[in-house]
Amino acid sequence: MHDLVLDSLRRRMRAMHSLYHDATSTMTIDHVNHVERDGVLPIAFSLFHYTNMEDAAFMVLAGQVPIWGPEWQERVQMAIDDHGKERTVEEMVHQRVGDYEAFCEYQRLVFDRTEDWLDTLEGPELDEILVPRPLPPVVANTYSARVAGPEGIRRLDGIECWLYQHGLRHMGEIELARGFVGLGGMTS
Repeated sequence: MHDLVLDSLRRRMRAMHSLYHDATSTMTIDHVNHVERDGVLPIAFSLFHYTNMEDAAFMVLAGQVPIWGPEWQERVQMAIDDHGKERTVEEMVHQRVGDYEAFCEYQRLVFDRTEDWLDTLEGPELDEILVPRPLPPVVANTYSARVAGPEGIRRLDGIECWLYQHGLRHMGEIELARGFVGLGGMTS
C-alpha cells in the first residue's frame, strides 16, 4: 500500500509543480504584482506564500534547513520578507516581487528539492508522527489539525496538507487572479 501512496504523491506533486511552472512562465512581473482592488491579494502573495511555506515545511518533514534566507531576499527583493501565514490580508496586500527571474529560480530550487526528497522517501516513513498531540497553538487551528489522527500529524498528513492540498489551494487563487490580468486559467 505504501508504494501505491508514494507513487501517487510523487506524480501529484510533479503535476502541481508543473502548473506553477506553467503559470510563472506565462506571467510577467506586472501580472504578478497587479493589484485588482483593495482587499484582494496580488498573485505575488500566493506565489511567494506557497513556495516559501513549502520551503519552510522541510524543517518538519525532512529536517532540512530552508533555502530562503537573507541572500535570497536580497536577490528576489520581496516587499515583505514573510510568507504571511500569521499576518493579516491588510498587511499582505502590499506583497510584491522585486526580481521575478530570481523568484522563479528560488521556486524551481524548492520544488526540485521536494521532488528529489519524495523520490528517496520510503513507505514506512509516511507513518511517522511529526507533530504529536496535543498540537501546539500554531498548528491547532489549521487544516492539518482537522486531518490529524488521534496520535497527531503523520508525515503523510504533512505532505498531503502542507504541500499538496495547500499548493492546489493557492494555484486556484492564481488561476482566478490570472483572469483579472487578462490571462487564462491553467486547467479545465
